[in-house]
Amino acid sequence: MTWKRILLAVIVVGVVAAMAVVYYSNDPSSDTFFPRCAWLGLTGTKCPGCGSQRAMHALLHGDIAGAWRYNAFMIAVLPVIAFYAVAEFTRKRFPRFYMATGHPVVVTLILLSIVLWWVLRNVFDW
Repeated sequence: MTWKRILLAVIVVGVVAAMAVVYYSNDPSSDTFFPRCAWLGLTGTKCPGCGSQRAMHALLHGDIAGAWRYNAFMIAVLPVIAFYAVAEFTRKRFPRFYMATGHPVVVTLILLSIVLWWVLRNVFDW
C-alpha cells in the first residue's frame, strides 16, 4: 500500500467518524441543520433515500427496528456498501474481483433494485 492510499484511507475513516458523531449527536427529525428531501418537497413522493438520515441516527443509537422503519433499503444495503468499499481498497491486489463488482449485470441489478424500492415504497407507503 502506498502512502497516498494510506492517507486516503485515514481521511475517509476520519470523515465517516465525523459524520457518525454529527448524526449521533443531532436528530435529523427535529434539527434544521440537516437538509430535507428536495424530491419529496417537489413531488410529494419518497425517493429511494428518504428517511436515510433518520435511519442513520436511529442505527447509531442502536435502534435497528426504528432505522428499518425509516429506510429499510438503506439498512439492507449497508453490507453491500461495505463490500464495495473493500473492493475499492483492494482493487490492485485483487483486480479480477474489483472488475467483477463493476460488471454490467451487477450494476444493472443494483439499479433495478433501487428503482424497485422506489416504486414499492410509494405504492405501499413504506
